[in-house]
This record gives sequence, C-alpha cells and structure tokens, in this order.
Amino acid sequence: MKLTDKQKQFVEELLNKMTLEEKVGQLNQDSPSIVGGFDVPFEELIEMVTDGRMSQEEFGKIMATAERDFHEDDIRAGMVGSVMGNDPIKANELQKIAVEETRLGIPLLMGFDVIHGLRSVYPIAIAEAGTFDDDLMERTAKMAAKESRAYGINWNFAPMLDVARDSRWGRVSEGPGEDPFLGSRFARAKIKGLQNNTESTADYVAACTKHYVAYSACEAGRDYNTTSMSTSQLYNVYLPAFKAAMEEGACSAMASFNDLNGVPCTVNSYTLRDILKGEFGLEGFVVSDANGIRECVTHGIAEDDADAGIKAINAGLDMDMGTRIFYNHIAQAVKDGKVSMETLDDAVRRILRVKVWLGLFENPYVPQEVIDMYSKVLPKEHVDLCEEAAEKSIVILKNEGSLLPLKKTSKITLVGELADRADEVVGAWSLGWEASDCVSVKAGFEAAGVDFEYYPVCGPEGDLNADELKAAIETETDIVVAVVGEYKSMSGEASSKADITLPGHQQEMLKKLVAAGKKVVAVLMNGRPLALGWESEQLPAIVEGWHLGIQMGTALTKVLFGEVNPSGKLSSTFSSVNGQEPLYYNHPATGRPGSKSKFTSKYLDAPVEPCFPFGYGLSYTTFEYSNLKLEEDSEGIAAVFTLKNIGDVAGTEVAQIYMQDVTASLVRPVKELKGYERVTLAAGESKEVRIALRKCDMGFYDNQGKYVCEDGLFRIYVGGNSRDLLKDEVRVKF
Repeated sequence: MKLTDKQKQFVEELLNKMTLEEKVGQLNQDSPSIVGGFDVPFEELIEMVTDGRMSQEEFGKIMATAERDFHEDDIRAGMVGSVMGNDPIKANELQKIAVEETRLGIPLLMGFDVIHGLRSVYPIAIAEAGTFDDDLMERTAKMAAKESRAYGINWNFAPMLDVARDSRWGRVSEGPGEDPFLGSRFARAKIKGLQNNTESTADYVAACTKHYVAYSACEAGRDYNTTSMSTSQLYNVYLPAFKAAMEEGACSAMASFNDLNGVPCTVNSYTLRDILKGEFGLEGFVVSDANGIRECVTHGIAEDDADAGIKAINAGLDMDMGTRIFYNHIAQAVKDGKVSMETLDDAVRRILRVKVWLGLFENPYVPQEVIDMYSKVLPKEHVDLCEEAAEKSIVILKNEGSLLPLKKTSKITLVGELADRADEVVGAWSLGWEASDCVSVKAGFEAAGVDFEYYPVCGPEGDLNADELKAAIETETDIVVAVVGEYKSMSGEASSKADITLPGHQQEMLKKLVAAGKKVVAVLMNGRPLALGWESEQLPAIVEGWHLGIQMGTALTKVLFGEVNPSGKLSSTFSSVNGQEPLYYNHPATGRPGSKSKFTSKYLDAPVEPCFPFGYGLSYTTFEYSNLKLEEDSEGIAAVFTLKNIGDVAGTEVAQIYMQDVTASLVRPVKELKGYERVTLAAGESKEVRIALRKCDMGFYDNQGKYVCEDGLFRIYVGGNSRDLLKDEVRVKF
C-alpha cells in the first residue's frame, strides 16, 4: 500500500477537520444486528454457519426474511468506520449515507471473510498451498478480490497466515500448512493477488493478514488456548509469513485471540507496536478479532470493558470489531488523559490511509452492471480457475500396483455419503457460494460418463447402513472408490479435535470392503491432516482430496481417471496415530534422535516417522533426481541437479531444496525448506534444474530477535519431499 504525497496530504487535512467523536467513530466496526425473534449479531450468525450449528439454507432464510439493523443512524452521525456484509445493494445504501449524509463524507470499509473465494470457492488454503504454485495462488486471490468488490466488499479478512504444526487444531484448514518458507511465499502471492491489480477500483481490495500472532501454537491444539514460546521460535516460525506480507504492502492485520507469553495479542504492544508497526513497517491498521477486546476481561488482564479498550488502543490496536468498546469508552478516555490524542490520531490516520488507497472517496459504489453480472451464472474463467486450482491441489498418497488412474470403461462402485454432498465440497469458512455452482464427486462421475453404482453406506456421523454395504460388496466390480473424511464443520474455527482418525463408521466400512477382497481407492474430503496409520497399511490407493471448492467433483474425476496427472504435495505432515501430534518435519535437532534404540526421543507405542511427510505427493509417472552439485558465489549457494521423468507419461514435479545449519549458536531444525520449482517433463525427458539459495536467507533469529548468519557447515538437500532426498555439504563464510 503506497500513497502519493497528495493522498497523504488529503488524509492529514481530513484528520484535522474531525471532531473527537468522529475520530472515535472511524475505529468502530459494526455488523448488522438481526432483530425480531433472532436477536444475535451478524458475526455470531456467521460463526453458526461455519461451525455447523446452522445450515447455509437456514442462514439464507434468516437473511431473506429477518429485519436487520445496519445502524444507519450511527453511520449518519459519523460514528461508524466499517461495516460487515456481502450484499452489494445494501453496501451501496450504507455508503450513500456515509458519503452524502455525514458532515465529512468519509466512506465505509466493508469487510468480510473471503478466505478461499467468495462465490467462486477454490480449495482451502492448506490444500492450495500444496500446489507449490505461486502464480496460481496469486490468480485465485485476484479472482476473490474482483468478486468481493462486485459484492460491495472492499476489505478481505484474508490471507490467514498461521503456521500450524498440530493437526488437532481446527483452523489448520484455513492456513498454508506447517512451513514458514512456504507460508511466506503463500503470503506474498495472496497480497499481490488481492492488492496489486490497482488500475481499476473494481479489481482490488485491502488485505487483512491474520491471525497475528502465534494463534496456531495454541497449547494442545485447542482453539483459543494459551501460547508460550521463546523469542527465537516466534521470529523463526510464526512471524516470517506476516513479515513477507508486510513487505508486499499488506494493508491491515487482525490481532489473534490467544495470549502470547501471558499477554493477549489484542493488548500486546510488543507484537503490535514494536514488531508489526515498527520493525515490519505496517502503514495500515490493526483490527481486533470478533469480541477480542472484551475477551481481555475474561483473560484477566483488564478489569472491565473500558480498561480493555484503553489497553488495546494504547498497545496499537486501531479498530474494534463488533464490541463497540472503542465507541463507548475511548472519547472519555482521551478527555481523562488515559489515551493521548496522538495515539488516537495515529489509529484514525492509518484507517483513512487505507480508505484513500482503495479509491473509496472517488468510487464508493458498486456499479449496477457489475451487480447484475454476478447475480447470474459465474463467469467461465472463474469456474475454470477453480477447477485448475482443485486439480493441482489433489495429492496421491498411495498407489500400490499402479491401481490409479482408473479406466472409465471399468465398472466402478462408489461409496460414502460425502460422495453425494455438493454442499460439503466448499470447506470451512466459505460464505458466499451457491448450491448450483457446486459439483459433488458423484456428479463429477456422472458428467464424465463413468460406469458406476453408488451406495452412501455411511458418512462422518450417523449409522452404517448394512444393507447398502452388503449391496456394494456384492457388486460385480472389484474396484471401489470410497469417499471418506470430515464434514466441513469438523474443521475451521472452534473445531479442534482430540481424535483425528476417520470419524464415525467410515473406517469400519473400509475394513469390510477390504475383507471382501475389494480394491479400495480412498478419496479423502477433509480440512486437516488425518491420522492414517491403518489406511496407509491396508488400502492400495489413497487420494487426498481436501475440500477443493465448487469444482471438486470435476477435478477429482479427471485425476482419478487419468485425464489430469496430479502434481499436488502435502503442505503439512500426516501422522499415523493421534498421539504423534504435534508432528512436523522441521523440528529442532535433539541430542537423542528417535530410532529403534530405547533411549531416544520417541513413543513406545507409535512410529518414529510420520505416515506421510511434508512435501510428499505421487504422480502417475516417476521422477528421478541425480547429479547434485553445489555452486557457490558471493551471493549464495545454487543446488544444480538432474531431474528426469523415467515413466511413460508427461508429468509435473515440485522439486524442493532443503537446508540444515549443522552447527550453530542455537539448536536448529533438522532441515528447512528453502526453495522449490515446478518442473514439467515429457515421458523420458530430463532437465538440469537450478534452485538458488541466497546467503542472506541462510541465517536465523536468536533469542533477542536479532537475525544472524553464522559461518559453518551446511547440508543441502534436494528431492520430491522432505524425506526422500539427495544431499551434499558446503562450508559457508558470510
């Protein structure tokens, strides 16, 4: 986000005209209140939809019939700076009040959770990050920005950048996985896609990076729980993606719910003022998460709402989401000298900067022709992009005996309730989709002309239908495609789980199919890495399908039947059993690495190694790595190697480079991802691949938060995942 000198001057002139109350109004984000028999805030309704307490259909009925209070009088009085919503007609009405009926005519920020698409829902972030395709990540964000503006939304509560190492945490689905490097590349791509297409105000939005910070490190993977860690861990693991986003010009950040080392992030001046605004240079503003300020009272760090609000704004929080605590208390706090006018002005200035940068003063409204365009069928290019993203996100975890790809001429038995649940393909935190746009796996099979019989049998909840299972077993075909996994409500916010094995009777169904001699292809629909110890041992083929968005059925059908050769990789480690969590590849080296020897770091009753490692994913061809050599110059190290497609079909491989700092002043990870490249090769083709590693990226942050590069021995690895690698060593002087 860069403003011209003229724009900066406009902000200062506007700020000088504002009364104390008008300044406070800019810090207040309201959401529509539902009145008349359902008197809960809009954000609570959103939570009810995302956590499964309310269906999309029920939500739609409430929105269509309930009377809503959009706080028009407060907007008219200049006491609202932002509103939540995704209705372009209502957005225009509210903007008209703000622009034409207030003293200063300051337009509204219209915010909404557009995490992985609005109407054009593409794969959840943990899946899309596994494409290792920066260009794709940027293009899907561009699509989301364009649709957002068409729905009156100019501020996206995205991207979610929490590096998540514990799959019990439900919100692992919303972020780019367990690796800080991949998370940083994801962050840069998303900020570019959301914010860089600035030629027309119809094509870009303000991004809001979240959740700042270390929310994903919640103790025991339990949502909203406490977080404690060293400064070096904070800087090396949880801050890099936010730093990358700020370097790309991200407009805003959302403070997370958790406390960090005893200080809630909502009132944490060290993380908000010192790091985010000071060190990382955020020019925009920080917003609380929903009810975040009030929860500081429950945390026990504030006496009451007023105390919490004063602590929050003084710590560097600029906008209050939904509680009206700033609205109710900050003006008086300024008069009492508990909040300085300088602090208030800084918060207001940051919010105004974003509004000016968005072009809202010149173009506050959504044109009618744009509203009309998105009220009909989705643009073909949006559908095609959703399909491309879904295809590239699919990961083949196992393919024993080359069972995949299947032949369309073969008779297939399709089982699993999820196969026919078009409403489940969109995943957690998808709020703008329409049922008519969604393609289930069963619908994908039908559209492709697959010869199959379908038996729901069971889903993630409920009973197993013994008659349907018996009928499935008695079919003539030996090949069964079993769609199993989680409902979308089983991941996302407030969806932490102690048991991350397949829920319900789904594993029982798989066991009986295997016992009957069926060749079972398990297709997973899930929002988190699952513990797949039994499945990986007993099933011949496993396909990680995630929640892939509106084109899930189309994409999966093309991959299963070989029309598309899959290239997806895992952005998170998969455990074999629950008790291995948290499990991640880039763990610090220990003095007693896990092995078969008793006195080593391991569990007596669980494997040492993961079920499937970070970066892992099979293809319908085979790639061979060879001839690794390291080339050093003053700028860095280049890993040069030969990659050959030794199979008989074309394919794309994600070649990955890892580094280990062998000896350092702090214990370092056993390996760290430092680069990747997507390489497409014809059958039999080979290519020399070169992936550079800058010396300035070979350092780490110490326990004072200082970045250091230390001379010494480094191991460099290359390969198709974090486990199966070639390696070489080099001594580096900085």
